[in-house]
Amino acid sequence: MKQGVEQIGDWLDLGFKFGGVNVTIGSVLGAVLLFAVFLFVAAMFKRLFHRYAQRNDHVNPSTLYTVERLLHYLLLGIGVLWALSVAGIPMARMTLFAGALGVGLGFGLQAIFNNFVSGLILLFDRSLKVGDFVELASGVHGHVREIGIRATLISTNDDIDILVPNSEFVTGRVVNWTLREVARRQKIPFGVAYGTDKELVKKAALEAAANVPFTLSLDGPRAPQVWLAGFGDSSLDFQLVVWLNADATRRVGAVTAAYNWALHTALEKYDIEIPFPQRDLHVRSWVRPARDDGQAAVVETSAPGGNDAVRDVERDIAEVSASRSGTPSPAKDPGVTR
Repeated sequence: MKQGVEQIGDWLDLGFKFGGVNVTIGSVLGAVLLFAVFLFVAAMFKRLFHRYAQRNDHVNPSTLYTVERLLHYLLLGIGVLWALSVAGIPMARMTLFAGALGVGLGFGLQAIFNNFVSGLILLFDRSLKVGDFVELASGVHGHVREIGIRATLISTNDDIDILVPNSEFVTGRVVNWTLREVARRQKIPFGVAYGTDKELVKKAALEAAANVPFTLSLDGPRAPQVWLAGFGDSSLDFQLVVWLNADATRRVGAVTAAYNWALHTALEKYDIEIPFPQRDLHVRSWVRPARDDGQAAVVETSAPGGNDAVRDVERDIAEVSASRSGTPSPAKDPGVTR
């Protein structure tokens, strides 16, 4: 037994030299175990923070998340430094490693380091918090679930998780729908046929807003409004302007569909026509009715002026009619050139 212990001790004393420092297998295992302990402690703190947030509703979850993330990074940093010291690599001998790390950051790790620093900026800046509903310039929109070391996790309304690099939130344009106030105003466009009573349209639209549970208030400065936005080709263009409550702010597409449904019901209730694009085509006869002999008569114009294109088309029609009947074509108008 004693001999086995001595063999294990001799095996742990085996090592190599790194930058003039002797590193043994035992010191490396000790460093790994120490770092694993710090990882375990960081995970325990994360669970404690989550439980505390669930049991105390008055606590701001975004603030608690920021504290938890900073503590997590602090523990990992201390764990790395302590593990290197246990492994027998003092920080004074890390100049070579620091130089190599700097070169790596300048080339391959530049994007990773940029995202890490951007993540710290997001945690301290407070312009983006966990739980916010954001919309990026790339078109991605959803709830912020987690701000990680490299990327931020966004969950869309379709329950799709998207990882967005942290640098995109710092350098790009970000619309934060819940940064300052959760209530938002939304405009729902719709159109009615010309000749419809405007007051009746307003009455129907306000009833539609009242029937949707997402409307913030039915009176006061944030009451629903009906605007005549413009005159379209085939319709009077209106907008139902409503303020949305906090529950509806994060579901823009579904809320628009809900108001459209209510508007359609209200307009049908008052027999208000919803127009569709249409064009009126007025055709005037260029050829007189055919005579008894089956030959069409060409409309004669004695005036020197007029539309040359019309006369050209009339002549072509007459020629086609004459060729079908087998009779000679009428004389061409010498004043018309093709």
